[in-house]
Amino acid sequence: MDETTRPADSREAAQSGRRAWLDSIRFLFLLALAAWVLRSLIVAPFSIPTGSMMPTMLPGDYLFVSKWPYGYSRFSFPGQIPAFEGRIFERLPERGDVVIFKRPSAEAADWVKRVIGLPGDRIALNGGVLFINGKRVTRESRGELELPASRNIQCGIDETSTCRYPAFVETLPNGRSYVTFDQTPFAPRDNFGPVTVPPGHLFLLGDNRDDSSDSRFTLAEGGIGMVPLDRVIGRAAFSFWSTDGSASYWKPWTWFSALRSNRIGQGFQP
Repeated sequence: MDETTRPADSREAAQSGRRAWLDSIRFLFLLALAAWVLRSLIVAPFSIPTGSMMPTMLPGDYLFVSKWPYGYSRFSFPGQIPAFEGRIFERLPERGDVVIFKRPSAEAADWVKRVIGLPGDRIALNGGVLFINGKRVTRESRGELELPASRNIQCGIDETSTCRYPAFVETLPNGRSYVTFDQTPFAPRDNFGPVTVPPGHLFLLGDNRDDSSDSRFTLAEGGIGMVPLDRVIGRAAFSFWSTDGSASYWKPWTWFSALRSNRIGQGFQP
């Protein structure tokens, strides 16, 4: 009896092993597919490496990017796969939106700036004051805004000083307001244009106006020029982590001492 049942038991164990193996493969495939859908179509993480968007965003902020507001292009997908031209479900950003995009001619890195000009708009700056379609954008001084110095924000000889920046509130024609920095009245491109935004493009600026390589500068000058709409990845949503740069990977307790907890949950749209 034992000899006649042993082969059947062996076949059953082998089939059970194959089913378990196939179930594991199926689970991993579905997990990878869900991650791809989430990252490509819904939300993706992004980190802020520079101070070009201060004070709205600080170096060391980690945020989520909403992928659906403007539709999808090949730049919305990891590895730009599937590759196709243009956008599907396209919708124009609004002036004042903070967008994540691929810099023209540099597809490896993601950049972040604020939408100022839409297709057909005429953009100019005079003494740091913004003009859209010939109309002056309201700009009110807020005096000096203070930020604590850190490894991410350096303005003095050490990390114990306080950084002070001349701050201004800009209010766009659609009523959206945000704070900008204007560190010096003699910065490059405080006087600029007028230029007309071509069809299918955006004019983008950093909020830290004197420390931002944006649409005022051509690609050859290290800027971004006018950014094609199909290179927009999504709209900045909110911060889920923020660090002052003092944390060490090998010292887990520093992950929390470096945490800027007041910035977690910080929204980035006016």
